[in-house]
Amino acid sequence: MGEINQENIKKALVIRLSAIGDIVLTSPVVRALKAAGFQVNYVVKRKFKNAIEHNKYIDRLYTLEQEGLREELLAQKYNLVLDLQNNLKSLRLRKGLSQNIRVVNKENIKKLLLVRSGVDLLNDQHVVERYFKALNDLGVQDDGEGLDFHIPSNLNRIDESISFNLSTPYLAWVIGASYKKKILPINHVIETCNHIKLPVAIIGGTEDEANGEEIVRQTKYQNIYNFCGKLSLLESAVLVKNSCLVLSNDTGLMHIASAFDKKIISFWGCTKPSLGMSPFRPNKHSVMITSKTHKAPCSKLGNRCKSRGNNCIEDIQNELIIETVNRLLKIN
Repeated sequence: MGEINQENIKKALVIRLSAIGDIVLTSPVVRALKAAGFQVNYVVKRKFKNAIEHNKYIDRLYTLEQEGLREELLAQKYNLVLDLQNNLKSLRLRKGLSQNIRVVNKENIKKLLLVRSGVDLLNDQHVVERYFKALNDLGVQDDGEGLDFHIPSNLNRIDESISFNLSTPYLAWVIGASYKKKILPINHVIETCNHIKLPVAIIGGTEDEANGEEIVRQTKYQNIYNFCGKLSLLESAVLVKNSCLVLSNDTGLMHIASAFDKKIISFWGCTKPSLGMSPFRPNKHSVMITSKTHKAPCSKLGNRCKSRGNNCIEDIQNELIIETVNRLLKIN
């Protein structure tokens, strides 16, 4: 066989710098570009590299912080650059990298209108659909297969390292989020766990450790396990993947659960599914429990709440959570 002529290879660069959930939501686009015959390269911030580094459809992964990045990207002579971040950093990065640069429309004006006035012009369009809209005329199409999240085979069994049985039925509960106002209060978690006889794996970052310990301490059953701050993202994903039901705030692991086609109960307060960041093509039995305090989102990111005193996510009723958990556990 002769050598491959590198000049004949179609090269695409995808830019999505942050954060975990947003990066996972780019996976259908990456897969579609690969199916369309592109060599796919990807740029991400180093701290979020683990959300995409094992994706089998990516040929080369760069981190934003690596030395000589611009020079390396310029040398690649990309046929297509797809900026799915669309901010000042990605603008500086993409400049001059290709004659064909596509940028996602984040619909920020429509989001602002929804938050400020309650006028919804987004028409239930998911962010993944916005990503594909930037490629409409190139014939790169969504294959309908949902999200990808790849775990290395050596991590698929972590029972011994974490002293937890992955083969017995259990629930995974993701108790953290990027902003405190997006977090379901721990008293809701405790009350629900007091009505669940199955083991529950509590998952979160180091900032959630104290809340995890409090949940374990105040729950009447002895089968609640606090993994907050003890696991990597990939190890947390293994717990999510092997669970029979996932409960989660609006956060990255919720999207990873969707990639694994898990039944998900997600909780929404300051942010709302109408912003386009709900689980993408989730398991058909998944449920989104949304605070009724405000019909419109309080903020685009979940960093502000319109309610005075309590955050609106606190208004979600424990009884509804418990009823939903019991109902979904009966579904195989």
